Amino acid sequence: MTEKLYYKDAKIKKFDAVVLSCEENKGKFAVILDKTAFFPEGGGQPSDTGLLNGVRIENVQENGDAIVHYACEPIAAGTTVSGEIDWDKRFRFMQNHSGEHIVSGIIHSMTGFNNVGFHLGSEDVTLDLDGVMTREQLNVVERTANQAIYDNIHINAEFPDGQTLKTLEYRSKLDLTENVRIVSIGKYDKCACCAPHVDYTGEIGIIKLLDFESYKGGIRIHMLSGSDAVADYNRKYANVAAISASLSAKQNETAAAVARIMNELIEEKRLVGEWKKEYLQLKASLLTPAQENMCIFESKCDMNDLRFLVNNAVSICRGICAAFSGSDENGYQYVMASNSEDLRKQAKDINAALNGKGGGSGMIQGSVKCTRQQIEDYFKVNQ
Repeated sequence: MTEKLYYKDAKIKKFDAVVLSCEENKGKFAVILDKTAFFPEGGGQPSDTGLLNGVRIENVQENGDAIVHYACEPIAAGTTVSGEIDWDKRFRFMQNHSGEHIVSGIIHSMTGFNNVGFHLGSEDVTLDLDGVMTREQLNVVERTANQAIYDNIHINAEFPDGQTLKTLEYRSKLDLTENVRIVSIGKYDKCACCAPHVDYTGEIGIIKLLDFESYKGGIRIHMLSGSDAVADYNRKYANVAAISASLSAKQNETAAAVARIMNELIEEKRLVGEWKKEYLQLKASLLTPAQENMCIFESKCDMNDLRFLVNNAVSICRGICAAFSGSDENGYQYVMASNSEDLRKQAKDINAALNGKGGGSGMIQGSVKCTRQQIEDYFKVNQ
């Protein structure tokens, strides 16, 4: 059995222990100690990482009464080791997990909704609710959660005896009856939890609800607390500052500046579309009638433009009227039509000859990977 030092003091960073066993497991070495401050993966929280006698510990798992440390090198049984956990990582986990407890407890008190899923990920923390809330409600939750931080409440974790446990009202995803660890945060939350937490809510620093989305009949909330929330703010500040400089707008006015530019771009796109249509009409009117096939090449056209060209030119072409846009390097998009040929039957042969793909009924469209010269030679030969 491994003594769990993190239950005695969640802030133990270094400790000494004795190796009880070390066995190779899938290229790693499963080390069991007589005691440890390494928290194993569990309850939605990743495991601690760190060092044992300088040997890297990349993963920690609970196996019955034992805590298994997966080391990169073997450590002989009977060795006294000095353990050191990656404290910055652990403390960020503690800030985020304690913040999640406060948020979940407040939501449960406000709405009766339960936290049915929790994951402390590399980018953010997610918690899943079995009910739906609005952004306005979540704003209230966030304000209340940060008030809990300002109040600097002591966070208490204990294992009540069975009789006491029966008298407590607490949140739990599982129906637990023994060895239940209850984490209490004043009036804000009381929950069964196996993970380490900060001692006082003030150590969390800040709680920020980033976003939410519909999820399995309820919602999934994305949030961050403490140092991770500040790092997220700094990343977003850097982005807003860059946008502000680019738009020559105050930071708090960037959204309005972006909206203005988007409206201007929509109008410019509309004008360009009108000019392009006039240009394509003029180009089609200047085409020389063809007794056989006709190939039209026009750069920077989309499929709608190519269809417009073909529709305006097919009447003066007795064979296949084909319009292409692209380059020899990147290939060409095409649209083809004919008043005399059944292109649905010919599409397979055309694509095979020009390394293309596509089709259709009546008018066909697709793309080819070949040169302009190969296209022109094909339609010249196949007149």
